[in-house]
Amino acid sequence: MKYRITHITAYHYSQAVGLCQNEARLQPRNFWRQYCDSCRIDITPSPSDFRERMDFFGNRVAYFAIQQPHTQLTLTVTSEVTLFPKQQHLGLFDPMSWEQVRDLLQEALPPMQAQAQSQQGQSQIQVQHQDHAPDLLDAQQYLLDSPMVTTSPELADYARCSFQPNRPLLEVVHDLMTRIYQDFTYDPNFTTIATPLSDVLHFRRGVCQDFAHLAIACLRSYGIAARYVSGYVETLPEPGKQRLVGADASHAWFSVYSPRIGWLDFDPTNNTVPLDQHITLAWGRDYADVTPLKGIAFGGGQHTLSVSVDVLRLE
Repeated sequence: MKYRITHITAYHYSQAVGLCQNEARLQPRNFWRQYCDSCRIDITPSPSDFRERMDFFGNRVAYFAIQQPHTQLTLTVTSEVTLFPKQQHLGLFDPMSWEQVRDLLQEALPPMQAQAQSQQGQSQIQVQHQDHAPDLLDAQQYLLDSPMVTTSPELADYARCSFQPNRPLLEVVHDLMTRIYQDFTYDPNFTTIATPLSDVLHFRRGVCQDFAHLAIACLRSYGIAARYVSGYVETLPEPGKQRLVGADASHAWFSVYSPRIGWLDFDPTNNTVPLDQHITLAWGRDYADVTPLKGIAFGGGQHTLSVSVDVLRLE
């Protein structure tokens, strides 16, 4: 499956901005389920400084600075991405229980060593890859509280009925995803970036960012590594209606770690396992690690922001 994504961000200022410095995380990642065939970044006005790097999580970051007076800033990122959805689907049959995964993460042992220490009466777990020890250690950072995701007894209590004893981890996660989809209302007018998870849980309302954060907090409450994923999802028009160019939007979901398989994605906003319609931009502990565009502007007065996203299937 191949897509072209056009993401346009435009800032309009009431007064001239003399200097701005920005970081963008809008270039799709390369990993086993996805390959970025091309990515072009166009910036108006032209930046005086432009650099690219990888951040701590392996996300592609574009830094740029504009050192001339301007009343409008436009950033256009055009990418072409190929997805390999069948590989994600193969991971959904892992029988490893959530307790076994929790214990492996806590012990931080190579999977083959941890297998030898499995509890009496439990079947031996055949780990598919012997080189997962570095991945296991890397996954541990996604067990901890992060700036926008803090575990709590209330969140653990909400998740409890999904974490039945000896239940396979991926069954637990799928059940939790479905419950969030059924229990919460999508409401773009209810939350902001600063809305705490306690409010989302209490009022049962939010957006994709909130639902991803909620699932991550629930999983971390039980010792399961989970991370935040930003990206896009293809939206299709209703039958009989024309597709609207630029009417798509950024999206967010979460990913959970299984020592046998690696990372698998789940989308609680749509109650689906991402296969051939989700394009990944970046991942991290929470939204703060993957903010699409952030920066500092000197001057400018009041400003307005407009964002246009178009996800077009090519083949």
